[in-house]
Amino acid sequence: MTVIKVFTSKNKSMNIQVYNLSMNTSDRDLRRLFSAFGIVISAEVARDKMNGRSKCNGIVEMPVDKEARQAIESLHQTLLDGKKISVSEHMEMPNW
Repeated sequence: MTVIKVFTSKNKSMNIQVYNLSMNTSDRDLRRLFSAFGIVISAEVARDKMNGRSKCNGIVEMPVDKEARQAIESLHQTLLDGKKISVSEHMEMPNW
């Protein structure tokens, strides 16, 4: 029997911010790294709009809070492509 989980607005996914990425780190590399901890909805390296170069940070979206928190704890201050990355929960700015 296959169980399919449907994630609705009640199950808000967690956005994870990743800083200090190598210029060579790709979206695929980021997805592969976080997929070891669970489902990854999206993984994207921020790029300059004018020249397409990496801004050396990215954001990963994971739907399962427990998996996302495990990824943050496990990957924070680890090496990726020769650089020590910083990983944390992305906090939304309130709309005042």
